Amino acid sequence: MVVSNTQIYNRIISFDRWHYQFEIGGYKTPIFQTDHINRHKQRKRYFFDPLVSLLGGSLEGKRILDLGCNAGFWSLCAIESGCDYVYGIDGRQMHIDQANFIFEVKGINKNRYFFKCGNVFDILNKDIGEFDVVFCLGLLYHISKPVTLLENISNINTDLILIDTLHSRRVGSIYEIRKESLEEPRNAIDYELVFIPTIAAVFDLVHQFGYCSVMLTPNFTDYTGASDYRNGLRRAFICSKRTDLTNINIDTITPIEFYQNSKNAMYNYLLDIPTRNLAIAIIKKVIRRLGFLSLRS
Repeated sequence: MVVSNTQIYNRIISFDRWHYQFEIGGYKTPIFQTDHINRHKQRKRYFFDPLVSLLGGSLEGKRILDLGCNAGFWSLCAIESGCDYVYGIDGRQMHIDQANFIFEVKGINKNRYFFKCGNVFDILNKDIGEFDVVFCLGLLYHISKPVTLLENISNINTDLILIDTLHSRRVGSIYEIRKESLEEPRNAIDYELVFIPTIAAVFDLVHQFGYCSVMLTPNFTDYTGASDYRNGLRRAFICSKRTDLTNINIDTITPIEFYQNSKNAMYNYLLDIPTRNLAIAIIKKVIRRLGFLSLRS
Protein backbone atom coordinates (compact mmCIF):
# COMPACT_ATOMS: atom_id res chain seq x y z
CA MET A 1 0.00 0.00 0.00
CA VAL A 2 1.25 3.50 -0.87
CA VAL A 3 1.83 5.43 2.37
CA SER A 4 4.34 8.24 1.73
CA ASN A 5 4.96 10.98 -0.82
CA THR A 6 8.26 9.37 -1.75
CA GLN A 7 6.50 6.10 -2.50
CA ILE A 8 3.89 7.96 -4.54
CA TYR A 9 6.55 9.71 -6.60
CA ASN A 10 8.52 6.52 -7.20
CA ARG A 11 5.36 4.72 -8.24
CA ILE A 12 4.41 7.50 -10.66
CA ILE A 13 7.76 7.45 -12.46
CA SER A 14 7.80 3.65 -12.57
CA PHE A 15 5.22 3.71 -15.37
CA ASP A 16 6.47 4.12 -18.93
CA ARG A 17 3.61 6.35 -20.02
CA TRP A 18 0.69 8.37 -18.67
CA HIS A 19 -2.15 9.25 -21.02
CA TYR A 20 -3.91 11.49 -18.47
CA GLN A 21 -2.62 13.92 -15.90
CA PHE A 22 -3.61 13.29 -12.28
CA GLU A 23 -2.70 15.29 -9.21
CA ILE A 24 -1.87 12.94 -6.34
CA GLY A 25 0.26 13.26 -3.23
CA GLY A 26 1.48 16.68 -4.28
CA TYR A 27 2.68 15.39 -7.66
CA LYS A 28 1.34 15.48 -11.20
CA THR A 29 1.61 12.45 -13.45
CA PRO A 30 3.88 13.19 -16.47
CA ILE A 31 1.31 13.13 -19.27
CA PHE A 32 2.78 11.92 -22.59
CA GLN A 33 1.53 14.97 -24.51
CA THR A 34 1.18 18.21 -22.57
CA ASP A 35 -1.47 19.76 -24.82
CA HIS A 36 -3.73 16.86 -23.83
CA ILE A 37 -4.10 18.44 -20.41
CA ASN A 38 -6.35 21.04 -22.00
CA ARG A 39 -7.89 18.41 -24.31
CA HIS A 40 -9.21 16.32 -21.45
CA LYS A 41 -10.37 19.38 -19.51
CA GLN A 42 -12.39 20.49 -22.54
CA ARG A 43 -13.72 16.98 -23.19
CA LYS A 44 -15.05 16.84 -19.64
CA ARG A 45 -16.99 20.06 -20.23
CA TYR A 46 -18.13 18.78 -23.61
CA PHE A 47 -19.71 15.43 -22.83
CA PHE A 48 -19.26 14.41 -19.19
CA ASP A 49 -20.77 17.47 -17.56
CA PRO A 50 -23.91 17.38 -19.79
CA LEU A 51 -24.39 13.72 -18.82
CA VAL A 52 -24.25 14.53 -15.12
CA SER A 53 -26.56 17.51 -15.66
CA LEU A 54 -29.03 15.29 -17.52
CA LEU A 55 -29.16 13.03 -14.46
CA GLY A 56 -29.96 15.88 -12.11
CA GLY A 57 -26.44 17.03 -11.31
CA SER A 58 -25.18 13.83 -9.71
CA LEU A 59 -24.45 10.19 -10.53
CA GLU A 60 -25.65 9.11 -7.10
CA GLY A 61 -27.18 5.65 -7.15
CA LYS A 62 -25.64 4.80 -10.54
CA ARG A 63 -23.45 1.87 -11.49
CA ILE A 64 -20.95 2.84 -14.20
CA LEU A 65 -19.14 0.64 -16.71
CA ASP A 66 -16.03 2.26 -18.19
CA LEU A 67 -14.89 0.49 -21.36
CA GLY A 68 -11.27 1.11 -22.36
CA CYS A 69 -10.79 2.83 -19.00
CA ASN A 70 -7.05 3.52 -19.39
CA ALA A 71 -5.77 4.88 -16.05
CA GLY A 72 -9.28 5.51 -14.74
CA PHE A 73 -9.62 9.21 -15.53
CA TRP A 74 -13.32 9.01 -16.43
CA SER A 75 -13.97 6.42 -13.74
CA LEU A 76 -12.57 8.90 -11.23
CA CYS A 77 -14.80 11.64 -12.66
CA ALA A 78 -17.76 9.32 -12.12
CA ILE A 79 -16.75 8.59 -8.52
CA GLU A 80 -16.25 12.29 -7.81
CA SER A 81 -19.72 12.90 -9.27
CA GLY A 82 -21.21 10.55 -6.70
CA CYS A 83 -21.73 7.24 -8.49
CA ASP A 84 -22.14 4.18 -6.29
CA TYR A 85 -19.79 1.91 -8.22
CA VAL A 86 -17.55 1.89 -11.28
CA TYR A 87 -16.22 -1.13 -13.17
CA GLY A 88 -13.34 -0.36 -15.55
CA ILE A 89 -12.06 -2.60 -18.34
CA ASP A 90 -8.85 -2.12 -20.30
CA GLY A 91 -6.76 -4.36 -22.52
CA ARG A 92 -3.41 -3.41 -21.00
CA GLN A 93 -2.26 -4.30 -17.52
CA MET A 94 -0.24 -1.10 -17.16
CA HIS A 95 -3.43 0.96 -17.40
CA ILE A 96 -5.18 -1.22 -14.81
CA ASP A 97 -2.21 -0.87 -12.46
CA GLN A 98 -2.30 2.90 -12.92
CA ALA A 99 -6.02 3.05 -12.22
CA ASN A 100 -5.74 0.98 -9.05
CA PHE A 101 -2.81 3.12 -7.91
CA ILE A 102 -4.71 6.37 -8.49
CA PHE A 103 -7.82 5.17 -6.67
CA GLU A 104 -5.75 3.82 -3.77
CA VAL A 105 -3.88 7.11 -3.30
CA LYS A 106 -7.17 9.03 -3.57
CA GLY A 107 -8.47 6.93 -0.69
CA ILE A 108 -11.55 5.67 -2.51
CA ASN A 109 -13.35 2.80 -0.81
CA LYS A 110 -12.49 -0.43 -2.61
CA ASN A 111 -16.14 -1.45 -2.51
CA ARG A 112 -16.87 1.36 -4.98
CA TYR A 113 -14.61 0.27 -7.85
CA PHE A 114 -13.02 -2.62 -9.69
CA PHE A 115 -10.61 -2.59 -12.64
CA LYS A 116 -10.16 -5.60 -14.89
CA CYS A 117 -7.55 -6.28 -17.58
CA GLY A 118 -8.79 -8.25 -20.58
CA ASN A 119 -10.55 -8.26 -23.92
CA VAL A 120 -13.71 -6.19 -23.61
CA PHE A 121 -15.73 -8.72 -25.64
CA ASP A 122 -14.73 -11.60 -23.37
CA ILE A 123 -15.52 -9.71 -20.18
CA LEU A 124 -18.88 -8.38 -21.39
CA ASN A 125 -19.98 -11.97 -22.00
CA LYS A 126 -19.42 -12.82 -18.34
CA ASP A 127 -21.78 -12.17 -15.43
CA ILE A 128 -20.58 -8.75 -14.30
CA GLY A 129 -23.99 -7.37 -13.39
CA GLU A 130 -26.03 -4.52 -14.85
CA PHE A 131 -24.97 -0.91 -15.30
CA ASP A 132 -27.01 2.27 -15.49
CA VAL A 133 -24.41 4.13 -17.57
CA VAL A 134 -21.73 2.82 -19.93
CA PHE A 135 -18.75 4.93 -21.00
CA CYS A 136 -17.54 4.15 -24.52
CA LEU A 137 -14.96 6.91 -24.79
CA GLY A 138 -12.28 6.70 -27.45
CA LEU A 139 -13.10 3.04 -28.07
CA LEU A 140 -15.63 2.67 -30.88
CA TYR A 141 -13.12 3.42 -33.64
CA HIS A 142 -10.57 0.93 -32.25
CA ILE A 143 -12.67 -2.22 -32.57
CA SER A 144 -13.39 -4.75 -35.28
CA LYS A 145 -16.91 -5.77 -34.20
CA PRO A 146 -19.01 -2.65 -33.51
CA VAL A 147 -22.39 -4.41 -33.77
CA THR A 148 -21.29 -7.15 -31.38
CA LEU A 149 -19.98 -4.52 -28.97
CA LEU A 150 -23.30 -2.63 -28.88
CA GLU A 151 -25.24 -5.86 -28.53
CA ASN A 152 -23.10 -6.88 -25.55
CA ILE A 153 -23.42 -3.44 -24.01
CA SER A 154 -27.19 -3.40 -24.46
CA ASN A 155 -27.51 -6.74 -22.69
CA ILE A 156 -26.14 -5.31 -19.44
CA ASN A 157 -26.97 -1.61 -19.79
CA THR A 158 -30.26 -0.44 -18.31
CA ASP A 159 -30.25 3.13 -19.61
CA LEU A 160 -27.45 5.35 -20.93
CA ILE A 161 -24.37 5.07 -23.12
CA LEU A 162 -21.88 7.91 -23.47
CA ILE A 163 -19.94 7.62 -26.74
CA ASP A 164 -17.00 9.74 -27.85
CA THR A 165 -15.53 8.69 -31.17
CA LEU A 166 -13.66 9.61 -34.30
CA HIS A 167 -15.93 9.27 -37.31
CA SER A 168 -15.55 8.77 -41.03
CA ARG A 169 -16.43 11.72 -43.28
CA ARG A 170 -17.99 9.44 -45.86
CA VAL A 171 -21.67 9.96 -46.67
CA GLY A 172 -24.34 7.65 -45.34
CA SER A 173 -24.57 4.97 -42.69
CA ILE A 174 -21.36 3.08 -43.41
CA TYR A 175 -18.12 1.94 -41.78
CA GLU A 176 -14.68 2.73 -43.10
CA ILE A 177 -12.11 -0.03 -42.56
CA ARG A 178 -8.64 1.00 -41.41
CA LYS A 179 -5.54 -0.78 -40.19
CA GLU A 180 -3.78 0.19 -36.98
CA SER A 181 -0.79 -1.29 -35.19
CA LEU A 182 -1.48 -3.35 -32.09
CA GLU A 183 1.85 -2.16 -30.68
CA GLU A 184 0.48 1.35 -30.05
CA PRO A 185 -0.90 1.42 -26.46
CA ARG A 186 -3.95 3.46 -27.48
CA ASN A 187 -5.00 1.15 -30.32
CA ALA A 188 -7.11 -1.98 -30.60
CA ILE A 189 -6.17 -5.14 -28.75
CA ASP A 190 -7.65 -7.91 -30.91
CA TYR A 191 -7.33 -7.24 -34.66
CA GLU A 192 -5.43 -4.69 -36.71
CA LEU A 193 -8.44 -4.01 -38.92
CA VAL A 194 -10.90 -1.65 -37.25
CA PHE A 195 -14.19 -0.06 -38.31
CA ILE A 196 -14.62 3.72 -38.26
CA PRO A 197 -18.33 4.73 -38.27
CA THR A 198 -19.87 7.71 -39.98
CA ILE A 199 -22.10 9.90 -37.82
CA ALA A 200 -25.17 8.30 -39.37
CA ALA A 201 -23.75 4.85 -38.62
CA VAL A 202 -23.43 5.72 -34.93
CA PHE A 203 -27.09 6.76 -34.82
CA ASP A 204 -28.22 3.64 -36.67
CA LEU A 205 -26.02 1.35 -34.56
CA VAL A 206 -27.41 2.48 -31.22
CA HIS A 207 -30.98 2.66 -32.56
CA GLN A 208 -30.68 -0.99 -33.62
CA PHE A 209 -30.53 -1.87 -29.91
CA GLY A 210 -33.33 0.38 -28.71
CA TYR A 211 -31.54 3.65 -27.92
CA CYS A 212 -32.56 7.20 -28.75
CA SER A 213 -29.57 9.47 -29.20
CA VAL A 214 -28.25 12.99 -29.52
CA MET A 215 -24.93 14.28 -30.83
CA LEU A 216 -23.42 16.99 -28.66
CA THR A 217 -22.05 20.29 -29.93
CA PRO A 218 -18.41 20.93 -28.99
CA ASN A 219 -18.32 23.85 -26.56
CA PHE A 220 -14.54 24.09 -26.20
CA THR A 221 -13.14 27.39 -24.96
CA ASP A 222 -9.67 26.33 -26.17
CA TYR A 223 -8.95 23.81 -28.93
CA THR A 224 -5.31 23.27 -27.96
CA GLY A 225 -4.69 19.53 -28.31
CA ALA A 226 -8.19 19.02 -29.70
CA SER A 227 -8.02 19.80 -33.42
CA ASP A 228 -10.04 16.68 -34.25
CA TYR A 229 -13.06 18.20 -32.50
CA ARG A 230 -12.52 21.61 -34.08
CA ASN A 231 -12.23 20.05 -37.55
CA GLY A 232 -15.38 17.96 -37.09
CA LEU A 233 -13.57 14.61 -37.09
CA ARG A 234 -14.68 13.59 -33.62
CA ARG A 235 -18.00 13.86 -31.81
CA ALA A 236 -19.75 12.69 -28.65
CA PHE A 237 -23.19 11.12 -28.32
CA ILE A 238 -25.54 10.46 -25.42
CA CYS A 239 -27.74 7.43 -26.04
CA SER A 240 -30.71 6.45 -23.90
CA LYS A 241 -33.12 3.59 -23.33
CA ARG A 242 -35.18 5.32 -20.62
CA THR A 243 -33.95 8.82 -19.77
CA ASP A 244 -35.71 11.63 -21.65
CA LEU A 245 -33.02 13.22 -23.78
CA THR A 246 -35.13 16.26 -24.52
CA ASN A 247 -34.14 17.42 -21.03
CA ILE A 248 -30.63 18.14 -22.33
CA ASN A 249 -29.93 21.85 -22.72
CA ILE A 250 -30.68 22.62 -26.37
CA ASP A 251 -27.43 24.59 -26.64
CA THR A 252 -25.40 21.41 -26.14
CA ILE A 253 -26.97 19.59 -29.09
CA THR A 254 -25.74 19.97 -32.64
CA PRO A 255 -28.68 21.52 -34.54
CA ILE A 256 -28.21 19.37 -37.65
CA GLU A 257 -28.09 16.13 -35.66
CA PHE A 258 -30.89 16.52 -33.17
CA TYR A 259 -33.06 13.97 -31.40
CA GLN A 260 -33.31 10.58 -33.10
CA ASN A 261 -36.44 8.83 -31.98
CA SER A 262 -37.54 7.02 -35.09
CA LYS A 263 -36.42 4.42 -37.59
CA ASN A 264 -35.97 7.06 -40.25
CA ALA A 265 -32.31 6.51 -41.03
CA MET A 266 -32.62 8.78 -44.08
CA TYR A 267 -32.98 11.74 -41.71
CA ASN A 268 -29.50 11.18 -40.33
CA TYR A 269 -28.17 10.30 -43.78
CA LEU A 270 -29.24 13.63 -45.17
CA LEU A 271 -27.89 15.52 -42.20
CA ASP A 272 -24.51 13.82 -42.16
CA ILE A 273 -21.76 16.47 -42.12
CA PRO A 274 -20.03 15.20 -45.31
CA THR A 275 -23.27 15.89 -47.19
CA ARG A 276 -22.09 19.47 -47.54
CA ASN A 277 -19.11 18.25 -49.53
CA LEU A 278 -21.34 16.04 -51.65
CA ALA A 279 -23.66 18.96 -52.41
CA ILE A 280 -20.73 21.14 -53.44
CA ALA A 281 -19.39 18.40 -55.70
CA ILE A 282 -22.80 17.96 -57.37
CA ILE A 283 -23.16 21.71 -57.94
CA LYS A 284 -19.71 21.90 -59.48
CA LYS A 285 -20.50 18.96 -61.74
CA VAL A 286 -23.75 20.58 -62.88
CA ILE A 287 -21.93 23.84 -63.59
CA ARG A 288 -19.27 22.04 -65.61
CA ARG A 289 -21.97 20.13 -67.49
CA LEU A 290 -23.91 23.29 -68.30
CA GLY A 291 -20.72 24.94 -69.47
CA PHE A 292 -20.02 22.01 -71.79
CA LEU A 293 -23.54 22.19 -73.25
CA SER A 294 -23.26 25.93 -73.85
CA LEU A 295 -20.05 25.38 -75.76
CA ARG A 296 -21.71 22.79 -77.98
CA SER A 297 -24.62 25.11 -78.70
